[in-house]
Amino acid sequence: MTFTRREALLGLGATSLTAACANGVGGAGPQTIDARVNQTLARLYADYPGTQTLAGKSVGMLVMPLVSEVGLGFGGGYGNGALRIGGATVDYYSMVKASGGLQIGAQQYSHVLFFMTNNALETFRRSGGYAAGANILYATPGKGETLSAETTTSLAPIIAVVFGQSGLRVGATLEGVKYTRIIP
Repeated sequence: MTFTRREALLGLGATSLTAACANGVGGAGPQTIDARVNQTLARLYADYPGTQTLAGKSVGMLVMPLVSEVGLGFGGGYGNGALRIGGATVDYYSMVKASGGLQIGAQQYSHVLFFMTNNALETFRRSGGYAAGANILYATPGKGETLSAETTTSLAPIIAVVFGQSGLRVGATLEGVKYTRIIP
């Protein structure tokens, strides 16, 4: 399956346009995002108690309560969340994800980025739009599995825990994720 340059640009443009329509500006507001973040953290700590230790060792957490993705050849995803430092919300962020490749399906999930160093947190906050890259360790625990903060904190300055997956999206893709600060 090959795509022309025009098809690729149209697919990425449509993904960006769709994500822009769901921007937090003028949306339900910070109270709604904070309530969803609280529920997400409660579920994370209940299902994976080891993440409480990880949270205690982190200098900040970006909580994305609901990320929705769809894909059919080209794909995209979007979600809103909050950056918490010391248990308090300091900023709100949107996440846009684009992918291309052999894929089909839709899925939803939650994820939390644990910033394990001040340098990683400051780099994230200072950037105009942070693109997730290879410096993130992804941990996707299954139900009943534990996540050990002692082994993972030495491996990466940022640890992403992905959980609560529903739906099915299959295929081989190249993906890019960008986090942008918003004013809800």
